[in-house]
Amino acid sequence: MKRSVRPLFSALLFCFLAATLICRVAIRRRSFSFSSAIAELGSTSGFVTAEEVVFNETLLEFAAVDPGEPKLSQEVDLISDYDNTRRSHRRYFSSIDTRRRGGGSSRKYVPSKFPVTTLRSSLQVSRYWSEFRRNLRLWTRTRKAYEPHVMLDLIQLVKNRIDSKQNGVVSLSRRYSSCAVVGNSGTLLTSHYGELIDKHEIVIRLNNAKTQRFENKVGSKTSVSFINSNILHQCARRERCHCHPYGETVPIVMYICQPIHLLDYTVCKPSHPSPLVITDPRFDVLCARIVKYYSVKKFLEESKRAEGFGDWSKSHEGSLFHYSSGMQAVMLAVGVCERVSVFGFGKSNSTKHHYHTNQKTELKLHDYEAEYRLYHDLENNPRAIPFLPKAFKIPSVKVYH
Repeated sequence: MKRSVRPLFSALLFCFLAATLICRVAIRRRSFSFSSAIAELGSTSGFVTAEEVVFNETLLEFAAVDPGEPKLSQEVDLISDYDNTRRSHRRYFSSIDTRRRGGGSSRKYVPSKFPVTTLRSSLQVSRYWSEFRRNLRLWTRTRKAYEPHVMLDLIQLVKNRIDSKQNGVVSLSRRYSSCAVVGNSGTLLTSHYGELIDKHEIVIRLNNAKTQRFENKVGSKTSVSFINSNILHQCARRERCHCHPYGETVPIVMYICQPIHLLDYTVCKPSHPSPLVITDPRFDVLCARIVKYYSVKKFLEESKRAEGFGDWSKSHEGSLFHYSSGMQAVMLAVGVCERVSVFGFGKSNSTKHHYHTNQKTELKLHDYEAEYRLYHDLENNPRAIPFLPKAFKIPSVKVYH
């Protein structure tokens, strides 16, 4: 009898230990602890060893959560079920312009000559709406996928699409030899980088920033206009959706801030003589995770408190927290260029926020300081950047201050 008890006891003990381990793993995955993240800081947050980089696992899990996802899904559902005869739907779409994500001032909607958000009944609107629904489904489905290897596909997804329409010549794997990403910081007013910027093969500018009267500081050449979809949403009110301050031959690369802006893209794309390219949603998700990792890490290092995710969220507009246009433009250049130069990213108490406007304050929904840390790592320690695939080749990056 005693011999028969031992195997039974051993089996029960094994089951107990296995269940305990599984529960601990599950709890680890589902609950985030700022105290555990703080404990990991300094030893595992971007720590470089001879073989590999060890990242803060808790922060990686935090960065993978998008607090704005439920609201975005709700907007997609409302758009998909839109009924022009229902007052609640018309009210929702008429107010959607004042709740922007990705920057820009909040202005009341001015009716467009195009059926962008008013959606008047007509055969033309019906055609636009049908195509928009297809674009929305594709964008939403692709956005749900987390694929960091999208960095390896940026040449095909962006560069080749631009080159094929502009000159018909496509190199499947060749990067641009050199790219200058020109930010909009007011610090450019104290510089004279214009000539240096224009010497690059490709010059990327942000959100239609002016170059006139600033040529000696920011240059005059523009190869790619990188914008957020709020910019196109404003341009959609103009004749033929004109959105070409640098000339109609300059291609536009745009990331989507709100699902409804895909309708602006659908309506405006046929009237644009140059390429109008939307960033791949998988690339958007990757950029969001990288910036959130740097932002939360900075918050913990500076506060050394463990109050939780809520305190960090309050500092950055909660679910509206988002990377800046400049950050994604830099990451795009990193993916399609052999050498990247970064200008106009930084701030000074003695200068304006933007060199070409009177804006003096930063938007809380961005964490510029965290993004500056990313640029520093791109230049000095690229292996410390989380989420990038090992197979991806990070080019030479130079940040000009």
